[in-house]
Amino acid sequence: MKKLVIANWKMNPENIKDAKKIFADLKKKNLKIKKTIPVICPPFTYLDEISGSYRGSAYKFGAQDVSDKKDGEQTGEISIEMLKNLKCQYVIVGHAERRALGEDNETVSLKTKAVIDSGLKAVVCVGENDRDHGGSYLRFIEEELHESLSKIKKDKTKNLVIAYEPIWAVGKGHDAISGHELHQISLFIRKVLVGIYGKKIGMNVPVIYGGSVDADNSEEIINTGEVDGLLVGRASLNPHVFADILKELEK
Repeated sequence: MKKLVIANWKMNPENIKDAKKIFADLKKKNLKIKKTIPVICPPFTYLDEISGSYRGSAYKFGAQDVSDKKDGEQTGEISIEMLKNLKCQYVIVGHAERRALGEDNETVSLKTKAVIDSGLKAVVCVGENDRDHGGSYLRFIEEELHESLSKIKKDKTKNLVIAYEPIWAVGKGHDAISGHELHQISLFIRKVLVGIYGKKIGMNVPVIYGGSVDADNSEEIINTGEVDGLLVGRASLNPHVFADILKELEK
């Protein structure tokens, strides 16, 4: 299975000129993309120009969020059809920063269903705020998975990706989870998925990791953590660092 590497630019950079330069500098690396699927998720305002000007096939494009409504009086929202017209193939759903603004599991479930029903791939984010010795964070992750996937039937899971994103490891100054710890969590997530969908499906839904990923730790995260890819935040805005991450995974 190819490793999924998603670049979440968040609310960066400040203008389209810089956004185009980041992607142009990445393309100039002329990477031989064979073992990875790099997905660029810029802000909505840049998505059209960046995806529309790309004529290659190595890089895919995604959105950082979406509305679960098809149309209507939804001021400020972006619909699935709008994204499909912009060459989007992936949509990040339920990111920790969206959840912090009040997005709950029910909303995440509705958005996930809308994305998957449209034929796009939903990258559903789950993760705890902090760790405790009693293991309540595991119950929290399990609840997030069950409720966020409550509207996704077995026959729709081929377009489902789970992104484990521990909130305590996200952001500048934080450290990524260790490979050993990640391996334990990835096994737990798969166990929950097996409980929901059965062994055949549950063991084949891709599980990726996000949280302080950079070129120095990407290989260990993938190999020791035994995950199927990465959700890269801050480091993805530096085309040289993001290229180095891809190089590590292409080895």
